[in-house]
Amino acid sequence: MSDVSVHSVQDFAGLRALVTGGASGIGRATAELLAARGADVAVLDRDITDVEKPLRGYAADVTDDDAVRAAVAAATGDLGGLDVLVNNAGIGAQGTVADNDDAEWHRVLDVNVIGMVRVARAALPALRDSEHAAIVNTCSIAATAGLPQRALYAASKGAVLSLTLAMAADHIREGIRVNCVNPGTADTPWVGRLLDKAADPAAERAALEARQPTGRLVSAAEVAGAIAHLASPLSGATTGTSVAVDGGMQGLRLRPVEQ
Repeated sequence: MSDVSVHSVQDFAGLRALVTGGASGIGRATAELLAARGADVAVLDRDITDVEKPLRGYAADVTDDDAVRAAVAAATGDLGGLDVLVNNAGIGAQGTVADNDDAEWHRVLDVNVIGMVRVARAALPALRDSEHAAIVNTCSIAATAGLPQRALYAASKGAVLSLTLAMAADHIREGIRVNCVNPGTADTPWVGRLLDKAADPAAERAALEARQPTGRLVSAAEVAGAIAHLASPLSGATTGTSVAVDGGMQGLRLRPVEQ
């Protein structure tokens, strides 16, 4: 077997991609990976200060429909079309159903669910013109496993999972594939901020690592690899699918380690 680096694979050569929330974390890792594999990549984020070439930066908040439409139009115009949309922008939330008021529920759902709708809606005309159209939504293990203190976040990601399936059915005959990736707890800036707020950050990190069978957090690069797999023309028969990148958390039931 030849020793081929993943970054030497050029399955996205000639394709145009848009990644939301692409200025940091999973979005940034995905944008950089797609670019390394040949794509011309646009990043949509609220703050694009740190977006550097070869990535193209476009500022927009996914809760603002006018801003989303303008940014997507500018990006697709500059790219000369669109083949891949990575719907990654999202925010976190903690607590039980009793811990967040209506305003916070509306805020999180507006970003995590309706934000994806706004971007996809704006991108669909360009995607319909592509020969290799693919949408990948960033979902979560919280959509498929009951996690404590994540009621609002889980509800939003459960909606993303169902939305992915519905979109896949709606657009398959237009040649647009729609899938999602379900990360476990990932080592991202948001999780870092979550840990910083904990009474004992080291103990909290250890607990998060321990609940994933691999014994560690998922890396942003690992999630990006799964997103690239789903978006690639090499996966042309894959649609309406969710891929877990969770260190085995969803599917494995390990026996306790004997002391």
